[in-house]
Amino acid sequence: MGDYFERIVDVEVGVAEAEALGARAVDWMVSRGLLTREMSSESMYSGKVEAGYVPGPQWAAVADDWGADWVPGPVAVIVGRHAHHGGQGETEPEYATCPHCATRTVIIDYPNQWQADADVWQPFSAAIEEWVTTGAGDVTCRTCRTSASITAWTWSDDFALGVLAVEFWHWPPLHDTFVSALATQLGHRTVHHTGKF
Repeated sequence: MGDYFERIVDVEVGVAEAEALGARAVDWMVSRGLLTREMSSESMYSGKVEAGYVPGPQWAAVADDWGADWVPGPVAVIVGRHAHHGGQGETEPEYATCPHCATRTVIIDYPNQWQADADVWQPFSAAIEEWVTTGAGDVTCRTCRTSASITAWTWSDDFALGVLAVEFWHWPPLHDTFVSALATQLGHRTVHHTGKF
């Protein structure tokens, strides 16, 4: 079966501002009754933080109706440089798009392959590891031969790089209006995806 989550990643905020911005996002959700200040690790399998915020009395206003007896899990706020993916071994994205020439570099050639092409993925994975460690990492596009920061590349829908993410564990699907409102609160470009562990 597994446990599902929805994640909203701020892909523009810097390390210095991420913690305060995450706290403001929590304040905003608490003020609307979507979360409480209570923390729990029950039904949450983030792998990046130990506990998340317990849903508040108004949580159902921002998610699909799965019945009055549905109990969602905690909401994790993750601060730090991370590569966010869909879980269950799906660590590599399907493709990466160059910020200069908009060429899409195919990393996993679905449906012909179900694993990343190691030669194609290697410069991206090396740059991501460098970015996680140092905050900087570049990749040169195979098409236009221009180098760009790994954080300037865009990815398939199930992958994102960012230093602030909000994970909703075991919630029914979030309403698009709420996802947009949370992105507005963050004030940056965000990536929204789902996953399973």
